[in-house]
Amino acid sequence: MKKIHSLLQSFQARITIVLILAMLFMGALSNFLIYRFTLGSQLESLRTQLKMVAQTAALTIDPGLLSRVPLKKEGINSPQFKTIAAIMAKIQELNPTIEDIYTMSKTSKPGIWKFVVDPNYPSDDEIAQGSPSAYPGDEYDASRFSEMLKAFQGPAADTKLEVDEWGTTLSGYAPIRNKKGEAIAMIGIDVAADNVHKMQQGVHSRALLVFILGIVVSLGLGVLLSKGIATPLNKLVEGTRHIAKGDLQYQVKLGGSREIKELAESFNFMAQALSEAKKKLHSYFYRVVQSLVQILEAKDPYTRGHSERVAAYTEKIASRMGIPKEKVDLLKESAVLHDIGKLGIGEEILNKKERLTDAEWDLLRKHPELGVKLLRPVLLSQDMEAAIKGHHERYDGKGYPDHLDGKHIHLFAQIVAVADAYDAMTSSRAYRKALSKKEAIEELKKNSGVQFEAHVVDAFLRILEEES
Repeated sequence: MKKIHSLLQSFQARITIVLILAMLFMGALSNFLIYRFTLGSQLESLRTQLKMVAQTAALTIDPGLLSRVPLKKEGINSPQFKTIAAIMAKIQELNPTIEDIYTMSKTSKPGIWKFVVDPNYPSDDEIAQGSPSAYPGDEYDASRFSEMLKAFQGPAADTKLEVDEWGTTLSGYAPIRNKKGEAIAMIGIDVAADNVHKMQQGVHSRALLVFILGIVVSLGLGVLLSKGIATPLNKLVEGTRHIAKGDLQYQVKLGGSREIKELAESFNFMAQALSEAKKKLHSYFYRVVQSLVQILEAKDPYTRGHSERVAAYTEKIASRMGIPKEKVDLLKESAVLHDIGKLGIGEEILNKKERLTDAEWDLLRKHPELGVKLLRPVLLSQDMEAAIKGHHERYDGKGYPDHLDGKHIHLFAQIVAVADAYDAMTSSRAYRKALSKKEAIEELKKNSGVQFEAHVVDAFLRILEEES
């Protein structure tokens, strides 16, 4: 039960349920509207057919013959009645859905018409049992039906099932005109309600089938669509976790619809914008700290320009060793800042001409760690931290501050160490004169694999040889 509850609480499950319910609702609403439209359309089609049949039937009736039908019960025996009745019976035979067909003419009473010919007139026994009379001359109240009243103007048909003494029907009407174009009578055609209901029942059955199929399709589409929505969202959530951890180069890759792709592109644009903002902030703080380094070195004429020269050497060494350009740039920045920790060391120690005491040496050896602490809140990456903290480590493990040996020293720190040592040896200090380039090279060779990483020394020596 807990697993089921947990599953139902998941985002994908909830969105699946919502989508299925939404599609079911829309499906049901659409089905209802289509059902109503189909019924209306079918009814309109039936009305059109009734008007066409009525109009066609009216053209088959001889108006002169119709006008001579005796308007009394005995008129059913007249040749005029029988001729017209035969024509109307043939029309009914050709159209099986027609329940009744008849002709009427107006009386002097408004809305009251009288039958002329009805081939389906009831017998005396049927009349005795309650059937309405439709013999020639029998009156009929047409005022009850608005569409029937239009029959003398042109073809018309009921807009809904109508009820009279003959039952429930849907009827079509058309005028019978003489040679002058005057409407002397009308013809009516009735379709029984049962036939209309049968057609509507067919529509209802199809609508029910469509609704059931809609439920099945909604279930399937709900699962597929929820998966299509939940999967991209999960990937975006994963992307936000990377961004939160500082991985601003992370890119979300999403396929699917245009909107989903645009969402992924917007996310990636945001990550790129954050990355660019971080780079600008990094550059700003880098320039600030670089200025501090320059101020620090400006106080000591012996170390002026030291950081820039070390940075230039490290750039050349790293490029010669095949390190990627973006890494070379980061290493160069690290080299510029490698002695930033000396800001925390007093000038009396940094510029002392006499030999430093053990306590002073211990304090001076803390400058790599002080530099890391100073830079970490603003722009320190792992590579930069390793370069600044480890540039006084030795390959043999006798360096400081962590006494790391060669295989544990970061390559950036090993490169800065060689460049720093060479510039220090070839620069004058308050406590000694500068070594010559040749002497410094010999020191590098002597300490290759001992104090310095051999591959770094080899790369730097090749550079110095080429330059000389």
